[in-house]
Amino acid sequence: MKQPHTHVSHAAIVKRLRRASGHLNSTIEMVVQGRECLDVAQQLQAVEKAIQQAKKALIQDHLDHCLEEMVRPVTGARRQSLDEFKEITRYL
Repeated sequence: MKQPHTHVSHAAIVKRLRRASGHLNSTIEMVVQGRECLDVAQQLQAVEKAIQQAKKALIQDHLDHCLEEMVRPVTGARRQSLDEFKEITRYL
């Protein structure tokens, strides 16, 4: 059986995803209640943002821990390339 793959940041990611779930549930309820489209759109934006932030945190965590371990030793040009790759992914 495969061991669980967890990092320190996973608790924060779960928190973000739970927040997104709460926003989504609120959005569904708003649609059921027939709330104004603008209100629903704003709530959907909050759902998207929460999920986007969770995804970004997960990807950065993976790069910081998993990828770096896989390409060891990380020295010289390899270090510079990996650091640049990590930096550019912040703009995703």
